[in-house]
Order: sequence, then C-alpha cells, then structure tokens
Amino acid sequence: MTITAVNKKHQKQVNKAVKFLIAYNSVNDLRNLCYDECNEKLTAKFDRQCEIAWDRYCDARYELPKREVEQIEKSILY
Repeated sequence: MTITAVNKKHQKQVNKAVKFLIAYNSVNDLRNLCYDECNEKLTAKFDRQCEIAWDRYCDARYELPKREVEQIEKSILY
C-alpha cells in the first residue's frame, strides 16, 4: 500500500514511515498468534521485534509534518 504525500518533498519520508508501520503490523499479528497459542518464548521474541518496529515508525513519523502524520493515521494501515 502506498500513501501519497500532501507535499511531494516529504514522499520519501512518508514511504519510510509506512514501511515501518507495515512491518509493525505484520510482527504484531505474529505476536498475537503466538500469544493465543501460549508460546511464551516466541511471544517474547515478537514482542521485542514489535518494539523495534514501533520505535522506527515513531522516529520516521517524528520527522514529518502534522498533516502527513494525520494522513498516515487515517489510512487502513493504522
């Protein structure tokens, strides 16, 4: 999924933030699946990966203007 930036000069950073958000969503789904299966070891592993992906998303989001962040958060990815 691609999101077009309001201002074209921010497109690269928007793509970066969306990439990290997609990574977080996929790892979060795996974490939830492992939690449902009561696999504590894999749940802890995916929990650490979720933290890393979320931190990267927040770092990428921090460099964007408010309107670009709002556009990402209104998408189906968030």
